[in-house]
Amino acid sequence: MKGIVSKVALGVAGTGMAVAVATVAIGPRVSDWYDGRHQEQASYDTGTQAKAGRHSMPAWLPDNASGVKYLMSTTGDDRLLRATLPEGRLPVGCTNGLPGKAAHPAPASLKAGWFPEGVVAKASATCGHYNVALTGNQLYAWQDGAAVQAAQRAAHITKH
Repeated sequence: MKGIVSKVALGVAGTGMAVAVATVAIGPRVSDWYDGRHQEQASYDTGTQAKAGRHSMPAWLPDNASGVKYLMSTTGDDRLLRATLPEGRLPVGCTNGLPGKAAHPAPASLKAGWFPEGVVAKASATCGHYNVALTGNQLYAWQDGAAVQAAQRAAHITKH
């Protein structure tokens, strides 16, 4: 009887180890799958189409922008935006420089193949809650959900 109990215990322990190894091995894929389920991505030919197609598209995006790409988190306020601006200048309502004494903008927490990783270091303006880098006529903008929530809380506190 003792031999059977030992074999059963060894079998259960071995199965548990196999499950743990399998979980570790596929863990990153599960995480990617989970994150991807809470994101929506869209492309539009023009700024007009983008604003008509998605209520969360920023109003400052020029109607004549082209090649608009947009990625948003459905569980927060994180956003990525890329658009070609025919005039190659900041949209109306945007401000040169970063807010306050910020030496560095909030990082882009979302990732997309069409949004270069190094562009965050080139931020030189803000449009609403978005940090913006304008390279030639290519606008890259990102919004950090945590920064947006903090700004909204601060605005609410100063009102009351």
